Amino acid sequence: MPDVFQIIAPELLLFACGVTVLAGFVKGAVGFAMPLVMVSGMGILIDPQLVVAGIILPILISNGWQVARAGMGQAREAVAEHWRYILIVCVMILITTQFVRVIPADLMFIVLGVPVVALCIVQFAGWRPRIAPTLRRPFEWLAGLLAGILGGLAGTWGPPTVLYLLALATPRDRQMSVQGVIYMLGSVMLFAGHLQSGILNAQTWPFSALLLLPALVGMWLGFRLGDRFDQERFRRVTLFVLIFAGINLIRRGVMG
Repeated sequence: MPDVFQIIAPELLLFACGVTVLAGFVKGAVGFAMPLVMVSGMGILIDPQLVVAGIILPILISNGWQVARAGMGQAREAVAEHWRYILIVCVMILITTQFVRVIPADLMFIVLGVPVVALCIVQFAGWRPRIAPTLRRPFEWLAGLLAGILGGLAGTWGPPTVLYLLALATPRDRQMSVQGVIYMLGSVMLFAGHLQSGILNAQTWPFSALLLLPALVGMWLGFRLGDRFDQERFRRVTLFVLIFAGINLIRRGVMG
């Protein structure tokens, strides 16, 4: 394995592992937000392109775990019902990942920070869109387009997906399995896209691989302890923290 300390200092690697444990815990407890926590947390101190590389393998493996935990039967049903949304998300992730390396560092901080802040504010406000059945098909394409662009550039398509499922009045007990499938397939596209873009390469993949263990430990703790928390209060505290972290990313991008 290449020496990971050639691209990141030991103290920053330790910091990244701590953020990743927290991100895994949040995902295990509430079912999403791992990339939001990792991007906004690690982005405080670490180069944004390295942050994007670092989240790839933890997101891929953790989403696979989430799908397996929900059961493959529900996964097949989710694909059959939401294939249009899944298709456009996956295609747009593949396309937009190719632009990450050409975005200047300051602009990349803004690209990472703005979606974090905007999506958290939308969720914190409790906005619940409602779509008439006659508008479902165009809404699927439009929502998938937005989610795929955010996924390719910032590695996070979870909050748009949550809003999409809420707009379709998807039952709460079904949302987790549907989310797992969409996140899993999207993370496969993120992995493939960044192999092609060069973000995930011989120098950066060891960093992403080293974050797998803290991600899975955090997720396991989230599964075990999540039911003991007031889910709504925990979610709101998480969103508050993410908003402030996202604002800091935007500040770095604006001030240089």
